[in-house]
Amino acid sequence: MSATAEPTVTTATSSLRRGAVAVAAAVLACLVIWGIGEVAGVDYTVESPGQPALVIGPGQIIGIALGAALLGWAALALLERFAPRVARIVWISLAVLVTVLSFGPLFGIEATTGAKFALGAMHVAVAVALIALLPSRRR
Repeated sequence: MSATAEPTVTTATSSLRRGAVAVAAAVLACLVIWGIGEVAGVDYTVESPGQPALVIGPGQIIGIALGAALLGWAALALLERFAPRVARIVWISLAVLVTVLSFGPLFGIEATTGAKFALGAMHVAVAVALIALLPSRRR
């Protein structure tokens, strides 16, 4: 009887570990990109129409990257639960689409070219980390 329960526990632990590593990698990649920009002298002051200027710092980077990564993980978990046969391909397609759409706001803000480049690179870094690390491999 314990042999039946063991694979479920192992699968759940493996899935949880894989998700945690993917989320951590996404956040860390964004912090590294931000740090490189900071060292290079990028001015991370961003002005959105009708909003006061905001300087993007590590706190905002962690919060936004963590939120996006957790939402991506939750979306994959739902797909794996309710549409397991197509979950991986649907989720990857959605991740690419969301990443492309996430560039929209970058065109509507006032910021230096360096800031826009770094912020865009962070969007891509989250997608790459999640797509590479989050979905389970096909068997």
